[in-house]
Amino acid sequence: MKKLIFFLTFLSAVSAVQAQEINWMSMNEALEAQKKEPRKIFVDAYTTWCGPCKLLDKNTFGNKDVANYINKHYYAVKFNAEGNEVVKYNDKVFKNPNYQADKKGRNSVHEFALAMGVNAYPTMVFFDEKGKFLSPLKGYLTPQKLEIFLKVFASNDYKNVTTEEDWKAYQENFESKFSG
Repeated sequence: MKKLIFFLTFLSAVSAVQAQEINWMSMNEALEAQKKEPRKIFVDAYTTWCGPCKLLDKNTFGNKDVANYINKHYYAVKFNAEGNEVVKYNDKVFKNPNYQADKKGRNSVHEFALAMGVNAYPTMVFFDEKGKFLSPLKGYLTPQKLEIFLKVFASNDYKNVTTEEDWKAYQENFESKFSG
């Protein structure tokens, strides 16, 4: 009986941890999912050698508030900006023709990364419910610093923030709810 109780406790703990992970998918999968259920897309453009990308995964994407919010409001895409995935976007096919599978460290930049304006790692990119590009966000951000961007796009408030003064006012009135 003790073993059964331990096993059930262990399973519920594992389930709780898994519930806090971001449900990553490919860009092609996210674009397909949008056709059935429109939702914005959040892309994490990373590389395998990027230290800040690994910190973003651990500290920010590993945060339960961030994971739960992204899973609820976005299709989350994990995109290796130097990988060899083929992406079909806006009737175009994006590849990485100079990708070298056996190369360690830096590789050539993927065409889709360039199309999204990725020129630093990590870069997070937002797309609307129809797959239209909204904005890139460069660099490592803590959960609290990423929160305002996740919420300004998810809520469509970005449509009303058209000037630097609007953005300043938005930031001043924003109340962070994510834990550290």
